[in-house]
Amino acid sequence: MLDPARGYDLIGDVHGCAQTLEHLLDTLGYRFQAGVWRHPERMALFLGDIIDRGPRIREALHIVRDMVEAGQAFCIMGNHEFNALGWITPAPAETGQQFVREHTPRHSRLLGETLAQFEQHPGDWHDFTQWFYQLPLFIDAERFRLVHACWDTSLIEPLRSVHGDGRIDQRFVQDSAVPGSFAAAVFDRLLRGTDMRLPHGMTLTGGDGLTRGSFRTKFWEDDPQTYGDVVFQPDALPEPVAKRPLSDTEKNALLRYGSDEPLLFVGHYWRSGIPAAIRPNLACLDYSAVLYGKLVAYRLDQETQIDPAKFVWVDVKRPESAA
Repeated sequence: MLDPARGYDLIGDVHGCAQTLEHLLDTLGYRFQAGVWRHPERMALFLGDIIDRGPRIREALHIVRDMVEAGQAFCIMGNHEFNALGWITPAPAETGQQFVREHTPRHSRLLGETLAQFEQHPGDWHDFTQWFYQLPLFIDAERFRLVHACWDTSLIEPLRSVHGDGRIDQRFVQDSAVPGSFAAAVFDRLLRGTDMRLPHGMTLTGGDGLTRGSFRTKFWEDDPQTYGDVVFQPDALPEPVAKRPLSDTEKNALLRYGSDEPLLFVGHYWRSGIPAAIRPNLACLDYSAVLYGKLVAYRLDQETQIDPAKFVWVDVKRPESAA
């Protein structure tokens, strides 16, 4: 799919911040020509989550899709695009659900801004949800890899055998509604990442207002000893939980992306501060743009280790105006 000799600009979660995306593209040297943002030498690679939360979701989708269709970009699927597909897809009868992603108040809240902005544009919404099926769940360019949340070879290799280019179909989305299914595991791991249950039935309410009984975990730590060593989310664990030792069973269940594996770029995790690599072969490019953080890109050329000088970002200093 990708020319190994070309330079790529990898871009983190947009979440409807279309004006900020245009500012970032301009900063990277792209120009708006014949209705599409173009670069004379480089190509943009989007890490998913173009929709939800932000004020210009429809416009952001048009920017990204137009770039993809003009050969100026690729885009992989994020969990929010998958959520949208699940919202409109009937669930298999054996699940007892009406839709793959049930229309609960919690799910309605997460997709609500997108649905509201498309309310007067049903044809556009239909076209974009069909386009989501063109977004692969991962890209493996051999010397570098892209996935929205977590690279898990034990799931990606069997996925390749049925969907070689990483693009799934409606049946796969429907299968994901069945607990314990391969499709459910693929979406949960690749698009949401790894997690661990909080001890003793504890729950935590995060900065996003949602209450959870688990926390997101790192998938690359070589020798973690405590819960605090593996937590990877904006919301900190309470100190007693962070100091809790990991059991051998918990350690063995952790996924580990090796330091000798190809460069890996993810989004998803709402980071903050100055954009930087997590380790020499791993970077997260989601820096909470829609929460007035940063929309971040990494300018990838032929390097085999992530170069701290090649992160480029736009600070989001004020709310965007709605379209």
